[in-house]
Amino acid sequence: MKTALSYRIFETAVQLPENWDDLGCKNIFLSKAYFEILEKSAPNNMICHYIGIFKNQNLEGIAISQFLDLNKLDSFGDRDRCVKTSVRKFILKNFASHVLIIGNNMLTGQNSFIFSDSISPAEGIKTLKQATADLKLKFKSMGKKVHITTFKDYTQKDAENFASDHFKKNYKYRIQPNMTFPIRDEWKTEQDYIDSLIKKYRDQYKRARKKAEGIEKRKLHLEDIIKYETVIYDLYHHVAQNAPFNTFFLTRNHFRIFKETLKDKFLFYGYFLDDKLIGFNTLIKNGNTIDTYFLGYDDTVQREKMLYLNMLYDMIAYSINKGFKEIIFSRTALEIKSSVGAKPMEMFGFMEHSNSKINKHVPKLFPKLEPEIVWQERNPFK
Repeated sequence: MKTALSYRIFETAVQLPENWDDLGCKNIFLSKAYFEILEKSAPNNMICHYIGIFKNQNLEGIAISQFLDLNKLDSFGDRDRCVKTSVRKFILKNFASHVLIIGNNMLTGQNSFIFSDSISPAEGIKTLKQATADLKLKFKSMGKKVHITTFKDYTQKDAENFASDHFKKNYKYRIQPNMTFPIRDEWKTEQDYIDSLIKKYRDQYKRARKKAEGIEKRKLHLEDIIKYETVIYDLYHHVAQNAPFNTFFLTRNHFRIFKETLKDKFLFYGYFLDDKLIGFNTLIKNGNTIDTYFLGYDDTVQREKMLYLNMLYDMIAYSINKGFKEIIFSRTALEIKSSVGAKPMEMFGFMEHSNSKINKHVPKLFPKLEPEIVWQERNPFK
């Protein structure tokens, strides 16, 4: 007879089973240390829970859930001011302001769950679906009715595990691709990467590097991040505010907490012009993968100095020099990331509205919520 799985929902990292990181070590974004960061510096409109899945009392699966209250946002992003944006804001505020996510809305990719070999992905996902019912009751008792429940950021292969009756009322949606950069075995230095580019993109590299003359890149340590915290936040907030769509804003202490907790696994690079901090980017070491994280810049300098493109080249150079296998560039600025060699990976999610009448119309409504991005894929390699 098949053993039924059970689950437990935890509110803090301290409550987690001692052996949580036996699975958590496979993805830093499901580790106790990362959860501690969220507890100290998650966005103000986000509440996190952690889900343990058990078989015969043994921990065989771990997952994260995030509840977003979009009513707490002053802005969803100011870049696009048009009728479609107004419609989106109206729909979100009135019908979709409380969102329960199995996964991590601050990242791109499958950072929702890890299961051991003792349970199948389909079994584990079914158990997580059961846990969402409990989470909805928990939020209801707090006076927060969940409007939308969504499982997010899966490849086509991952998405096959959702093909069960438990998800038949869910709308399978496609979101913007995750831009991933596979690092070739033959690349040992940045020059190897440059040599693999066709002339047009080698010229782009040279032009960008020349434009950046005068800018000094510095690796910032904890005391530096604390020293420049206000400037860092202003640079980040400028970029976030000008994104086409936002569902959260980081707290001011977020990068400090990250560095305090993850230490050398979290890298912070500042870009200085005339000794003034004019931009920064952040990287997270996740096994043999580098995840790019948030960045910020002064827009006037960014354009003149091609700062963003130079940051991408710096991230590539670092990852090659340190022997990483892949860079996760996430899902913004698709075309420019494509121009340095990143490849789009199709991503899917599953969504259900708590109101059955509205749920029937989600396939029509969702495309109105997701900003449409038109871009052309590039192939810079020989």
